[in-house]
Amino acid sequence: MIDIPAGLVASYESSGGKAAEAFTTALRERAARFLDQWELRLDGPSMNGRCALVLPVLRAGGTSRSSAVESGGRTPAVLKLQDVDEETAGEPVALRAWDGDGAVRLLEADAGTGTLLLERLDAGRALADLPDSREATLVIAQLLARLTTVEAPAGLRRLGDIAAQLLHRTSAVLPRIADPAERRLIADCAAAVREVADEPGDRLLHWDLHFENVLAADRADWLAIDPKPLAGDPSFELLPALWNRFDADEVGWRFDAMTEVLGLDRDRARAWTLGRVLQNALWTVEDGRSPVPEHLEIGRRLRDPR
Repeated sequence: MIDIPAGLVASYESSGGKAAEAFTTALRERAARFLDQWELRLDGPSMNGRCALVLPVLRAGGTSRSSAVESGGRTPAVLKLQDVDEETAGEPVALRAWDGDGAVRLLEADAGTGTLLLERLDAGRALADLPDSREATLVIAQLLARLTTVEAPAGLRRLGDIAAQLLHRTSAVLPRIADPAERRLIADCAAAVREVADEPGDRLLHWDLHFENVLAADRADWLAIDPKPLAGDPSFELLPALWNRFDADEVGWRFDAMTEVLGLDRDRARAWTLGRVLQNALWTVEDGRSPVPEHLEIGRRLRDPR
């Protein structure tokens, strides 16, 4: 029996999914299908992210440039099962384009179900556990500098389209923000996006590279996982590392460090990062909640540098 972690079921139910029993049954059936199809053998307890089941497996007869081959010719890997949506559909496309340079390597993919077979990294050594947050920030910056050298393949979401949608939605959302100072800040974020929206960029972006989405590996110190890729300006990549392990007094240092390592224009980096603040604020307000205080603080510090 394949174990489905309770946290994954709870996340699924909280997002308005079907009954938990139907969800777990379907997930077990899909896992069994790909264990058989890709000749895999379970090799440890189930893991999960917010919306994906991850099973450690051994790949029969598999070869990998990054993992030691077990006795009997089996290679350690992980089977990732997730639903296909606008964010996850591009994951195998991006991983193929990066081909293991700065990111986990893709071994197999099924586009119809979103199921992926990935090289196995060290889940027990995440960048989030590195005590020095500044050192961790530099790791993020160095990974982004490598990942964003790649031109985005055709067919991915495009930052230009996302920016246009954000600006279109802003006028309807602003009146729903009760606090005048917060409303002014979000309006200023939208104004910043207007300044750069006509040059959205064409690089391959991870979109969600924060400390918890970086794991250690045998073949590299650190590798990125779980991209939600799109084509755009690398300046749109900075917010996750400003918010994760949030420290208001460190926002300026992290922003400066990442822009320097990536060689970004500071004004464009500021504008696109305010665009991410805008994006997150629109999501929360449209969902009937208040903007995240940490996001607003990042927005204030970038809008009003000291």
